[in-house]
Amino acid sequence: MQLIEMREAIRQAIDEEMTRDSTVFIMGEEVAEYNGAYKVTKGMLDKYGPTRVIDTPISENGFAGIGVGAAMTGLRPIVEFMSFNFSFVAADQIISHACKMHYMSGGRFSVPMVFRGPNGAAAQVSCQHSHCVEAIYGNLPGLIIIAPSNAYNAKGLLKSAIRNNNPVLFLESELLYNDKMEIPTEEYLLPIGKANVVQEGSDITLVAHGRMVKLCRQVCEELASRNISAELIDLQTIKPLDIDTIAESVKKTNFCVLVEEGHIFTGICAEVACEIQETCFDYLDAPIGRVCQRETPMPYSKVLEKETLPTVERILSKCLETLAKE
Repeated sequence: MQLIEMREAIRQAIDEEMTRDSTVFIMGEEVAEYNGAYKVTKGMLDKYGPTRVIDTPISENGFAGIGVGAAMTGLRPIVEFMSFNFSFVAADQIISHACKMHYMSGGRFSVPMVFRGPNGAAAQVSCQHSHCVEAIYGNLPGLIIIAPSNAYNAKGLLKSAIRNNNPVLFLESELLYNDKMEIPTEEYLLPIGKANVVQEGSDITLVAHGRMVKLCRQVCEELASRNISAELIDLQTIKPLDIDTIAESVKKTNFCVLVEEGHIFTGICAEVACEIQETCFDYLDAPIGRVCQRETPMPYSKVLEKETLPTVERILSKCLETLAKE
């Protein structure tokens, strides 16, 4: 085992796949000379050279389009967005081309590529650098969406994403890059489309993805101190959604709270809640609870930022409120 930061786990995944497969390359702003804005690609230019670790202009639409074309012709590009907020500049390439080309070409072209980078809030970067994009892109057939919560699933899922023959959005969190975790030194991959039961419990089910899993772990500890046994599910893959694992848990606990860093209206929690209603409504002893970002652009103020985002306190309060509705 090795104790490493999440950024290093992501780097290892990219490095291993570039070593294994010469068609894999990475491109984006500052990925080469600067070693990546968050140092995820540190040392990779020296190892693989400028034809496989490619600095681009500040032109997301341009280099995302180059990536789509490269994928269509047999390469496996990894396109890094310095922030997934900037992916909106490349929205046409993602929405109209990457996720539709296989269909539009009658199956003649696949687009095996990964769009990756930080998604969601960081520390006081305000509303134009804090958006959670998963609900927006989740509406598009043809895209796989992955949101790792720690170093272990970041590495295993990214390796699987790079090998997948479909376009993948790999949504990281800037606030998790420094988090350390023990992961295997030997190679491993994790399956796309499979949720992880982080902690088993019997009284209430918590479902989250990305950074919110970390908060929910703390909530589970607080609930345990009150003799409440919580089961925590990490979605890992947002699309395709593993509703079977979620439903199995809800059928056991009969209560459910969904947690998401993004906004509540038409968010991922809304879809998960609907699928729970369709698959195991009769097992619910109370309405499904949701804890999401408040319906406002992200403030710059640290105090207001905390008030806007889900917190341990808000999640705990929602769990207790949901259990009290029995």
